[in-house]
Amino acid sequence: MTDFLLEIFSEEIPARMQKRAGEDLKKRLTDALLEAGFTYASAAAFTTPRRLTLAIHDVLEESKPVREERKGPRADAPEKAIEGFLRSTGLTREQLEVRETKKGDVLFAVIEKPGRKVADVLAEILPETIRTFPWPKSMRWGAGNLRWVRPIHSVLSILSKEEGAEVVPFDLDGIPVGDSTEGHRFMGQGRFSVTSFEDYEAKLKANAVILNPGERAETIWHDATTAAFAQGMEVVEDAGLLAELSGLVEWPVVLMGDIAEDFLDLPPEVLQTSMKEHQKFFSVRNPKTGRIEKFVTVANRETADHGATILAGNQKVLFARLSDAKFFWENDLRVPLADMAAKLASVTFHNKLGTQAERVERIAALAREIAPLVGADVARAEAAARIAKADLSSEMVYEFPELQGLMGRYYAQAAGLPQDVANACEMHYKPLGPSDEVPVEATSIAVALADKIDTLTGFWAIDEKPTGSKDPFALRRAALGVIRLVLENGVRLRLREIFAKGYAGNDGENLLAFFHDRLKVYLRDKGITHDVIDACLAMPGNDDLTLLVNRANALQEFVRTDDGENLLQGYKRANNILAAEEKKDGVSYEGEPDVKYAEEDAEKALFAALDAAEPQITQAVNAEDFAAAMAALASLRAPIDAFFDTVQVNSENQIVRRNRLCLLNRIREVMHKVAIFSALNG
Repeated sequence: MTDFLLEIFSEEIPARMQKRAGEDLKKRLTDALLEAGFTYASAAAFTTPRRLTLAIHDVLEESKPVREERKGPRADAPEKAIEGFLRSTGLTREQLEVRETKKGDVLFAVIEKPGRKVADVLAEILPETIRTFPWPKSMRWGAGNLRWVRPIHSVLSILSKEEGAEVVPFDLDGIPVGDSTEGHRFMGQGRFSVTSFEDYEAKLKANAVILNPGERAETIWHDATTAAFAQGMEVVEDAGLLAELSGLVEWPVVLMGDIAEDFLDLPPEVLQTSMKEHQKFFSVRNPKTGRIEKFVTVANRETADHGATILAGNQKVLFARLSDAKFFWENDLRVPLADMAAKLASVTFHNKLGTQAERVERIAALAREIAPLVGADVARAEAAARIAKADLSSEMVYEFPELQGLMGRYYAQAAGLPQDVANACEMHYKPLGPSDEVPVEATSIAVALADKIDTLTGFWAIDEKPTGSKDPFALRRAALGVIRLVLENGVRLRLREIFAKGYAGNDGENLLAFFHDRLKVYLRDKGITHDVIDACLAMPGNDDLTLLVNRANALQEFVRTDDGENLLQGYKRANNILAAEEKKDGVSYEGEPDVKYAEEDAEKALFAALDAAEPQITQAVNAEDFAAAMAALASLRAPIDAFFDTVQVNSENQIVRRNRLCLLNRIREVMHKVAIFSALNG
């Protein structure tokens, strides 16, 4: 066994491309080795801004010989058929064997492929792997035709084992391929040779390069949080920024600086966003005040002045950036929210759905309708809806679109509006995904529902529905948002009625079916199966999502019990017999069965059980006490089982037979008061 080490050393690779590039290199090269017959123990990819590295451990040194037998045409087959077989095998006519079979003499080819050394195979597959590498963007440089994300300087390609290392040479447009690499651009000591992965990783670290991006991220976070803690501060967590920074440096050096007093009263989110987007800084918060008072930057080198010059330069640029943010903030505060909202009349939402201002009017009207249903004050819900999108015309949101909604809250607070109205400006966009928070204040719920339902009814009216994987207007996300708002707040509303009050001309039934599909996906993750939802969707009130899910939860729990499972089997038996006999007789057995025609004790007991259970089920369903309804259903299990065990439905007495079939129909009707059990898989 031997180890293989590959490093492609280049100019800086964009941080956002590094992780995927490492995964692609590992998959493409290991797949090619396996296809060539070479197994290995493990493989790992590593990335830094200037290198893409793959280490494969315990790879087979030489592949095993392969002996393959292939059956060809008959020996007396036409010459063209034999020539075709020879071409496919690469053999001559004299190399074929003739074997006697039941169908006569048949030609066989025995193809023997000798084992190959891994070095020879790597020399073949490496150039192709590199030349066809799937970068999102790539470039050519110099006079060659090779494309790579950035110009390649050298390639390290070695096989190593106990007795030493050997270079796996190959041609790559004249780029040096050997056993050497370089360390840090500024802190390294020039080129050096390596003999193994362990030697390579250790020498890189000695030359100021941490190879593993996870280790670089840990170093950054440890040093940043330690520096902040020493000053009574805390670093604002940002996993995305941490991952990006680990892809920007090979030797992370954490530096903490101050934010000028002029900017400390800016909203903390403004400081965070500006520093992250423009300069890749972590925000450092004072836990006592909640203000962002310092920043952390990550340099790519150590300096004699311990980073003082780097910090000074960063603070100078930061001052300019935050001066812009302060200018936007102060300018926006001078503009009344109503004037901000008025500017939306010149902003198109969609060419078929009008301007943002027209959309705001629709949302305000919907919010008035929804407010009483969620316990919100009608006037406040409407007022919040009218200003909720005003910040879209603010200078701050123009500069930082990700702050929309949040800035609306700040501007509403600054204008002295009620806190619930201000909160609705921020929260009406939520939830934005399956893990995002859901508004809980009544005013926010009303505006959030109105916003999403206007979007859905509008796009349904102009027939811009999601198709397949395409959903350019995020309508699936909007529907999931409505579902979570309703269910997680226990809201009771009839979607058909709300859709009718939405954008004119929308297809409410089609839109409701779309909601039901999204609901199935949402509930599947909560352990409710599709057939249980289908059994409940077929019941009245299926546009009341809270009612629907309460019923589905109770039914799912019931069918998982022994009583539920056995009762379902009894239902299916009754339903199957009924379907068969109704088809055969050409009549429906929906008439009322009469106990006076009951002959068997089990038959009479079933009548009594149904008489007792039906009013209990009806009362429980009307009270929406589905657990009680299921308990009443459970009481039918034993009498139904006994009926099928002892009673012959198709009696020779036609009056008795008809009565028994009507009794089976009554079982079905009583159970259908709870759910349509025929939809269940059992």
